[in-house]
Amino acid sequence: MGMAKDVHIVDEIEVPEGVSVEVDGYKVRVSGPKGSLERDFSHARGVVVRVEGGRVVVEAFFADARKRALLGSIAAHIRNMIKGVTKGFRYKLKIIYSHFPVNVRVEGDRVVISNFLGEKAPRVARILEGVTVRVQGQDVIVEGIDIERVAQTAANIELATKIKDKDRRKFMDGIYIYERGVAE
Repeated sequence: MGMAKDVHIVDEIEVPEGVSVEVDGYKVRVSGPKGSLERDFSHARGVVVRVEGGRVVVEAFFADARKRALLGSIAAHIRNMIKGVTKGFRYKLKIIYSHFPVNVRVEGDRVVISNFLGEKAPRVARILEGVTVRVQGQDVIVEGIDIERVAQTAANIELATKIKDKDRRKFMDGIYIYERGVAE
């Protein structure tokens, strides 16, 4: 016998005050005080998303392991969408240097990092749409309502200061993510 199928699995997500969720087939749109997010779950055949009395119900019938994983993932996405439109997400990075003072500034949709390890050419990280970045002392603060775009932007900044050819124990210089969470 393989893994038994559960006849019916369900996950219910409370929709807080001031948030609306609309479901159109596999498209889910969440709106709240900070904006709205839309996501297409059409890869998730067999998982049903519906709104019922102040809750989002995510369910599947005759669910095998794949459908169970998919349901969990969709429910997590919807929870993050709700958090995003109510609070927003904030990642914090720390600018660390021991050798050359690094200059970090935001120019349009890019973070420009100059004098990193004394390099002549600046290093650049892309800021995704809908994400704001600001430099506050030794911190770089990345915020937005879409957790994936916030996370990717923070990763872009961290990756821009990766050191390839030096001893990591001596050169701790870089910009590192140190906090991830909701922007309360």
